[in-house]
Amino acid sequence: MKIEDELKSTVEYSKSKQIVLNIMYTVNVITERFNDIIKPYDISSEQFNVLRILRGQKGCPANMCIIQERMLAKTSNTTRLVDKLLLKDLVTRNVCPDNRRKIEVLITAKGLDLLAELDPKVQEHEEFFAKNLNNEELEQLNTLLEKYRTK
Repeated sequence: MKIEDELKSTVEYSKSKQIVLNIMYTVNVITERFNDIIKPYDISSEQFNVLRILRGQKGCPANMCIIQERMLAKTSNTTRLVDKLLLKDLVTRNVCPDNRRKIEVLITAKGLDLLAELDPKVQEHEEFFAKNLNNEELEQLNTLLEKYRTK
């Protein structure tokens, strides 16, 4: 469906406005569906992102800088996110022995179990949105989005 129809607009948008509105609208659709998946687990999408980053460390600790630079939403308050995950026993936080100003964060077994439970649901979510496109179209969309956001 065209973005003008989705937004019930009577105004014809320029191509550049259509693209921006389409991307923003699509992000909201994807986010709402994703939030429905993680809501029963009492975590936010940002907290989920931190857990995935920490799992990707394969048992090595990550400091706040590493987590922040790998976050999808760069504006997230990483310290607050880690604090909330700490209260849920999904991560541990320790002072680095070599540099006392540095905090090291590790995912716990409980955090890994949570991600293992969510993995198939997240994969199904990703496949749901890709189902209308073939592999060539998926590659093309990725290429175009990367090109579009390049500064």
